[in-house]
Amino acid sequence: MTRQLTEYEIARRAKLEQLQAMGIDPYPAAHFPVTHHAQDIKNNFDDSQIETYKSQTVAVAGRIMMVRDMGKAAFAELQDSSGRIQLYVQRDEICSPDDTEKEHYKTFFKKLLDLGDFVGATGYLFKTKTGEVSIHVKTIQLLSKALRPLPIVKIDAEGKKHDEFLDPELRYRQRYVDLIVNDFVKPIFLVRSRFINRLRHYFDQKGWLEVETPTLQIVHGGAAARPFKTHHNTLDTPLFLRIANELYLKRLIVGGFDGVYEIGKMFRNEGMDRTHNPEFTALELYVAYKDYFWMMNMTEDLLRTVVQEVCGTTQIQVGDHIIDFGATYQRLSMYEAIHKYSGIDISQMDEAQLREVCKKLHIEIDNTMGRGKLIDELFGATAEKHLIQPTFITDYPAEMSPLTKKHRSQAGLVERFELFINGKEVANAYSELNDPIDQLQRFEEQLLLAQRGDEEAMALDEDFLRALEYGMPPTSGIGFGIDRLVMLLTNQQSIQEVLFFPQMKPENFE
Repeated sequence: MTRQLTEYEIARRAKLEQLQAMGIDPYPAAHFPVTHHAQDIKNNFDDSQIETYKSQTVAVAGRIMMVRDMGKAAFAELQDSSGRIQLYVQRDEICSPDDTEKEHYKTFFKKLLDLGDFVGATGYLFKTKTGEVSIHVKTIQLLSKALRPLPIVKIDAEGKKHDEFLDPELRYRQRYVDLIVNDFVKPIFLVRSRFINRLRHYFDQKGWLEVETPTLQIVHGGAAARPFKTHHNTLDTPLFLRIANELYLKRLIVGGFDGVYEIGKMFRNEGMDRTHNPEFTALELYVAYKDYFWMMNMTEDLLRTVVQEVCGTTQIQVGDHIIDFGATYQRLSMYEAIHKYSGIDISQMDEAQLREVCKKLHIEIDNTMGRGKLIDELFGATAEKHLIQPTFITDYPAEMSPLTKKHRSQAGLVERFELFINGKEVANAYSELNDPIDQLQRFEEQLLLAQRGDEEAMALDEDFLRALEYGMPPTSGIGFGIDRLVMLLTNQQSIQEVLFFPQMKPENFE
């Protein structure tokens, strides 16, 4: 179905035709030689160089966001990737770069320029009487005509804003518009980019190798999660989008690397809420000859270092709390945490007793859940929300961790920790299980859970077992949820705010 144009879109298309009739290409295949960016100009402007600036030409390019007509002159606001700067235009002065279409460009600026159009402008720097750094424009060139109007915020006499582009569904669907009109959006993603960059720098300085592993996998493994399933036509075999890259990274440790890491997309066919997106970014690291105690110490140093570098402080405002990434992180075993926040000691309980406790606490459970899942539900209901400052929850029941080495001193537990901040898990780490016989038994236990209907139970990976049989050194591994960490560093309450394009229902264009 052909979309019906609004009156504003019809008017813009009419202007497009007028420009073409005047010989002005609204989408020129032109290189525009930008020499300066808006924020750099403002940051480096020197009042003592006013006279010198008149003989120096600057060239800027960007989107027109405001025009204030004053008759023969006008002020416009140009927005580039760094910010905004004011243009001052005297219509009798402006022309195209080659000075052959002076009248045409006067007409363009007076009648055919719309908010949202991209232009390139050259001129010299000066300061207005109100003290605003501006460009006195000498030439202007249309670089791209915008055929849809931008949502324009109106400010009334009392200073209140109207018609803001703040509806979450529109913002996430049309992130390109969100980035144009909402100044608070881009800084979130600049923090995200710097954070990932500094993580890489930290690991590279340690000599650990960044690698890539398959996104399409024959066996979904490395985590307890429900996968997305697809089919490879040529091989005529089912494949899964990876839920984790753990088992492939461990293969590389078997192969002789001392430290490997990967930053990449994971896919889990599960629910969506303010902290879950079916496609998310994770970082996984594996280091040979280390254990989970070493990994806890490394994690503290990593976050303390990187957060300071990215944010300039280790104390970050998150909602009503100040999260201190620089302090020593609290350490509690999972049983201790449940006991501390519920008053119930479950350390010696069997599955039937755990079910009774869950029922008393009105925790929703079902028959597919084994002992590990029941403990996980109890922990989530009683303890998680209290873990505001960075806290390592350690020593998990073996049933919850089929890829983790048995605890060196406590029967029935494994050497695992999760890092919780602001009531949410942001990292998961183990002393990795490297006994292939024990690993086979753990996989077989997972198969029994799958037969009970647990869709998140792990599959048995025969090739990974074969790799372990060649010998894997003692190893510690960790996985970080990049999106959740960025939420903390930017004080966002929804994961959709830190993803450029979060998953959404298909849009109806009819």
